Amino acid sequence: MKELNVSAFSSLTEFRAVLAAMPSTDATAVSAAQDRNGQLTKPPGALGRLEELAIWYGGWRGSDRPRVGKRQVIVFAGNHGVTAQGVSAFPSEVTVQMVANFEHGGAAVNQLSRVAGAEMSVHALDLDTPTADFTKAAAMSETEVVAALTAGWNAVDGDTELLVVGEMGIGNTTSAAAIATALFGGDATEWTGRGTGVDDAGLINKTRVVSEGVALHASDDALEILRCLGGRELAAMAGAIASARAKRIPVIMDGFICTAAAACLEKVQSGALDHVVAGHLSQEGAHAKLLKALDKDPLLSLDMRLGEGSGATLAINILVAAVECHSGMATFAEAGVAAG
Repeated sequence: MKELNVSAFSSLTEFRAVLAAMPSTDATAVSAAQDRNGQLTKPPGALGRLEELAIWYGGWRGSDRPRVGKRQVIVFAGNHGVTAQGVSAFPSEVTVQMVANFEHGGAAVNQLSRVAGAEMSVHALDLDTPTADFTKAAAMSETEVVAALTAGWNAVDGDTELLVVGEMGIGNTTSAAAIATALFGGDATEWTGRGTGVDDAGLINKTRVVSEGVALHASDDALEILRCLGGRELAAMAGAIASARAKRIPVIMDGFICTAAAACLEKVQSGALDHVVAGHLSQEGAHAKLLKALDKDPLLSLDMRLGEGSGATLAINILVAAVECHSGMATFAEAGVAAG
């Protein structure tokens, strides 16, 4: 399999060029996987979407009979200056506290990673230096956003065969709502939800903040939108997803925040998320709208809204099951069963 060899990018212009040069799925492997699927001991289409998932996975791994080896879950953490606007039900100190919880194995995503057989790590990104309040200035300078993209890019191990990225950052549903509004248009009310559980007054305030930020930083450039309205952890997720594409590693996308970060890549380069499937439908109201805009159908819908990569990590089990059925089942010829 041919991978994209990228040593570094030092600007958004260079990162944009990297996205334009990304590899595509292996059409030969896809065709061979489709042929194998048609010969397996089951009625055609009997495993439903599991069949599509296995073929999709095989195409990116360059094999008609793949197996899912190393599974990597990476949680990125960042702090947001926009929390000064009172957009969250929790103080920003919770970000630091939760990072410690991740490191000690006490969070939900730790348990879900263990069940899925995934290696999980957390990367704290300059928590002592929150991004700027985007109602007053751009959240990050170009140097800062490139550093976050690079941190995400470098966090992906080359021997990983399936990737999930998640986030922790008080205030980041506000950033995600602002990014979604800026990328896809419409009113801020369509994209802004309750996040950690703000009350009605809090939701009105949060929507105001999103609207003000989008108005201040209006742009047709998705990477500029990420810089001005995002956070370090959102940029790192985008960098990791791009890194996975360069290494031909399939990705399971998490909830609203992760999807907003990923959407920036798709807006820069059409097809940038072809190696990505949506792990689940978050309870955060605008996630369904965002997934529809990206033409991604979620694997699970369990009313989750925790973040941390939890929904996508749970979905690892679905993808692995799909691949195991595809690669482990006998064909009619191998089993001595009449195909009919």
